[in-house]
Amino acid sequence: MTEPLYVTRPSLPPLEELQPYLERIWASHTLTNGGPLHQELEAALCDYLGVPYISLFNNGTIALMTALQVMGLRGEVITTPFTFVATANAIVWNGLTPVFADVDPHSLNLDPSSVEACISERTAAILPVHCYGAPCAVEELAQLGHRHGLPVIYDAAHAFGVQQQQRSLLQHGDLAVLSFHATKVFNTFEGGAIVSHSAEMKARIDRLKNFGYVSEEEVSEPGLNGKMSELNAAVGLVQLRHVDAAIAARGQVDAQYRDALAAIPGLDPQPLPAVSRHNYSYFPLRVRPAFGLSRDALGAALKRRGIFGRRYFHPLLTEFSAHAGAAAAALPHAQSAGAEVFCLPIHGGMRAEDIQRVIEALHDIQRSGA
Repeated sequence: MTEPLYVTRPSLPPLEELQPYLERIWASHTLTNGGPLHQELEAALCDYLGVPYISLFNNGTIALMTALQVMGLRGEVITTPFTFVATANAIVWNGLTPVFADVDPHSLNLDPSSVEACISERTAAILPVHCYGAPCAVEELAQLGHRHGLPVIYDAAHAFGVQQQQRSLLQHGDLAVLSFHATKVFNTFEGGAIVSHSAEMKARIDRLKNFGYVSEEEVSEPGLNGKMSELNAAVGLVQLRHVDAAIAARGQVDAQYRDALAAIPGLDPQPLPAVSRHNYSYFPLRVRPAFGLSRDALGAALKRRGIFGRRYFHPLLTEFSAHAGAAAAALPHAQSAGAEVFCLPIHGGMRAEDIQRVIEALHDIQRSGA
C-alpha cells in the first residue's frame, strides 16, 4: 500500500546524538527552570540566528502572549487575517482587541497602507506575520510604527533562519516571536522563543515566563509558566546541527516543484522572496481558474491519491466564530488568498519518488479533472 504524503513531516535528529544529552539530564536531575542545556541552546541560537538576545519558551503561542504582555499594551492590535489562529488568540488572551487589515496580493503579508487605514486612537500595536517565511515590508512598517508611536511585534513563526541582505529577519521589530513546533523547519518537539534587543527587556521577558519571580521572596508582576524544559532544549541542540541540511533539502524540493509546475497552467507557486537566505518552510501555490478545478476540488483529488496538502490559511481568522466580531478593513486580497492558496507537501526527508508522485498526481488531475 502506498504511504500517505502529508503537508509536512517533523525532522528528527539521529537518536544516538540525543543520548549524551539525556545522560547529562539524568546525571544532573535538572529538568527545567533554565538549566544548563536551556542556557546552551539560547547561546547557540543567538549565534546561529545572528540576534542579540533570545528567550526560550515551551511553545510559540505562550511566547507570543508574553511578547504582547511585556509591552504593556491596552486597546487594539492590528494584524493579518491570513495566518494561524494563535496570532489572534494571543491578542485576545491579553485582553486586547484584534483589528484585521488586508494583505499585499503578492507577498500575502500585511499591506502597510491597509494597516495605516486601520490606525485610530485605540491602536496599541501592529502585529505582522512573516507569512511562509517571506519578509514583511519591514522598513515601511517600522516607519509606520515610528510615525504613530506604535510598537511593531513580529509573529515570526515561519521565519527561522531567514536572512535579508545577509541580516537576520528576526532583528526587525521591537520583538520577534518564533515557534519551534514539530511542524516547523527547526523544532524542539514543542517550543518557541522571543527575540529582543536589550538585556533589560530579556530579563523582564524571562521573569514573565517564570511566574514573575525576581527572587524567592519577590514576584514583580503576574507571570505564567512558559519555561522550556531541558529535554526540549536537548532536542534543539541536536537539531541545530542538522537544520542547514534540512533547509537545503527543502530547497531542492521547492526547485523541483517550481520546474514541474511551469508546465501546468493555473497552478502558480507563490514567488520566492528576494532574500539572501530562505528556509522553504512551506510550498504555497495559487489555484487559478485556468487549472479547471477549484482549490478545494484539487485538495480533494489529491487526498484520494493519498496526498494530504493543506489550505494554509483557510478559513480567514475573520470567519472563525472566536474572532468573527472583530473589526476589519476591506479584505479582498486576503479573501482571494484564503480561497486559492494550497500548500503542497514539503519537508527535508522527501524522496525523489515522493516529489515525482506529487507532480504526476497534479498532471493526472489536470487531465482527468478529478
